[in-house]
Amino acid sequence: MTSPKALLLFVPVSGCIVALGLVAQQSAPEAPAAFDTPTLQTPNAGSQSVSNGIAEPPGDTYELDQQIFERREDPALGLGPVFNATACVECHQNPVTGGPSQITEVRVGHKDANGNFANPTVVINDGADTISGRSLINDRATCPQAQEHVPDTETIHALRAVLNTLGDGFVEAIDDSTLIKIANDQANANGGVIHGEAIQVPVLEAPGQTRIGRFGWKDQHSSLLSFIGDAYLNEMGVTNRLKPVDSTTVCKVKSDPEDTPDAIGMDAIDHFAQFIRGTKAPPRDLTLAATPDAQAGQKLFESVGCNTCHVESMTTLPAGTVVNGGMFTVPDALGNKIIHPFGDFLLHDVGTGDGIFQAGPQDTVNKLRTAPLWGVRMKARFMHDLASPTLEDAIERHAGEARHVTRRFEKLTAIEKQQLITFLKSL
Repeated sequence: MTSPKALLLFVPVSGCIVALGLVAQQSAPEAPAAFDTPTLQTPNAGSQSVSNGIAEPPGDTYELDQQIFERREDPALGLGPVFNATACVECHQNPVTGGPSQITEVRVGHKDANGNFANPTVVINDGADTISGRSLINDRATCPQAQEHVPDTETIHALRAVLNTLGDGFVEAIDDSTLIKIANDQANANGGVIHGEAIQVPVLEAPGQTRIGRFGWKDQHSSLLSFIGDAYLNEMGVTNRLKPVDSTTVCKVKSDPEDTPDAIGMDAIDHFAQFIRGTKAPPRDLTLAATPDAQAGQKLFESVGCNTCHVESMTTLPAGTVVNGGMFTVPDALGNKIIHPFGDFLLHDVGTGDGIFQAGPQDTVNKLRTAPLWGVRMKARFMHDLASPTLEDAIERHAGEARHVTRRFEKLTAIEKQQLITFLKSL
């Protein structure tokens, strides 16, 4: 193996010339891609799941991580009092454990006197209690007294699809500078018409530290553990060390935090994170991708301008890089890998914004994270609200920053449009 060549880069800093020794990295390998986490039918029955090679903590196994990801909660384990699902896999399961879902969640709110988004105050328990401080309205409750309903005062309503988590370990290992460069390149190339927004958000496991958000429809989380801890509370009602307070105490039967270490010292959120970080990237349909129509469709995808936001390739940080405010070191399995998300993980206003504020400045209310297109062939409905039944309908809904891209698509011939759709169906 040829050793990397050392480069010397001279950079002016405050009137001085500083020499930075850089190492030219060899070409990075492709990240492994496969739907390799079939749902376990019964606990301890043996798993056909194959991780991306991530090293497991002492005493842990990838099968155990997946079993806990699929474990159904009940009130004795901390479920509720308000919740949307009883297990991670209940939402993340198509076509394998960790994938996206047909399920949507409900978000609501209103504008305050200054025109800014404000979260609702939800009255429960026949008016005796309230839930406030979040836009989420949970569909389910462990008792009738805790059931939430959308208040009449809330004029902003939105549905949001459950996101894919396959390959998200690689996304976590993308450097902030990569996402910032994509945003800057977009603005420069399009005269500012397309301008992805990268926002700094807190790393929950590292108080006081921030990183560029990349998880959630509003990029409200920058680390997988933060995303998971928040979801465990808000989607299943299970308090944990990152989110230790329940939304309500009505019908609550277990003390906080409800997620506690197991026999090997790992909380459930640690197993969830280990499972997701161990998933492979969603794979292409290589047979369809090799067809003339799909190959022509990819060229059209690029010429129309879809790839401005649906960025094809990124390379993860080198193994050993410390991220998430010092709380996570990129492992060999995730480091220096090329991924093909066909997304930029940035916030954009493409005319379909939900009006909800969660992170960053108030200008994000009508912005959503670009949906990565890897694995899109496994979805039956599209866009953040799953309101588009076809890929063509999803494309034509794009407005705002993407209006000129949509117009180019509309000028394609019927055959060209079908070729572009064929390319998308190969992803």
